[in-house]
Amino acid sequence: MEFEIIQNPAGVHATKGYAHAARMGDILFVSGQVAQNAQGEIVGRGDPEAQVEQIFKNMQVVLAASGSSLERVGKINILSTSMDYLPAIRAVRDRVFAPVGHVPASTLAIISSLAHPDYLVEIEAIAAIG
Repeated sequence: MEFEIIQNPAGVHATKGYAHAARMGDILFVSGQVAQNAQGEIVGRGDPEAQVEQIFKNMQVVLAASGSSLERVGKINILSTSMDYLPAIRAVRDRVFAPVGHVPASTLAIISSLAHPDYLVEIEAIAAIG
């Protein structure tokens, strides 16, 4: 089985201690994306909608750099620090996936915190390649 690490594709923030994605055969595992721009700055402090928009921008960059796309995403896992953010998460998710014609399978977990106190949401994905 072919295995490849996609560490730091151009257009997203650099990682430390993990890769943005890992490919195993025709399956791509995209690490949890957070609201950081390519320069590593947090986007949308206190604004879950702005954060989710940045997260999906990052995800699209990682997917494209890995030979995949939103059309090939089969599953997303969403971590949120508040149930109050669910309307914003759904609105952005639906807007992002509308051109694709479907939304992927999804899991939502409400957690006490993420890796930085300003992160409100984190989203990971599993996609097909090829």
